Amino acid sequence: MSGLDITVTDSWRAAFPDGAVAVLALDGVTNPAAASALDTIKADLEAELRERYGSLTRPELRALPVLGAYATYYRRFDKTYHVQLQLESVALKGKPIASVSALVETMFMAELKNHLLTAVHDLDAVEPALRIEHAEEPTPYTLITGQEGALRPGDMYMADAKGVICSIIYGQDARTRATDSTTSALYVTYVPPGVDPAVVDTHLDDITRYAGLVSPGLSVLDRRVFR
Repeated sequence: MSGLDITVTDSWRAAFPDGAVAVLALDGVTNPAAASALDTIKADLEAELRERYGSLTRPELRALPVLGAYATYYRRFDKTYHVQLQLESVALKGKPIASVSALVETMFMAELKNHLLTAVHDLDAVEPALRIEHAEEPTPYTLITGQEGALRPGDMYMADAKGVICSIIYGQDARTRATDSTTSALYVTYVPPGVDPAVVDTHLDDITRYAGLVSPGLSVLDRRVFR
């Protein structure tokens, strides 16, 4: 397994001494628009989420350890953690997990199970080298929606040689998004202070397992957690 060229900046370490960024690079993947191989395990996960969290209120959900850590982070930017809103939709309102392309769906499933914020990129669209950064000024980048955005000073983000590819508050960019032709994927999980490291390892295991159901021949190019 050969590692990607990734630099962790001193400013990131200083700003987030108890935070983490986890990377998982997978080769030999496919990204069909519909992934029937995930249907059974997705239905099981929906049932598990409803059984585990269905009786909780929104404040009780927000008090859970991982969701609480993200809530504290997002509150600094007057934002609400969107993974909690998605969990509420599935567990409290009975809605299904969104059916999207396979690589994104595996990301959604792992996010809902473990509550960890994750982005998935087309690894071939990423320009080496990667940097894990702390935002100090409102650097612009094109969001995955096609809208123009800018980093929020104080936010955690990742950049490649061409610019920002993702930040916690505004999410990933359009340039490196996974498409139907993606064959190598880069999953990046952004972890604020206060999250148990064991949850991060479980999360990476789950993504690999879910992706392997769709792409049984995949291989792991890199898997690391930067703290």
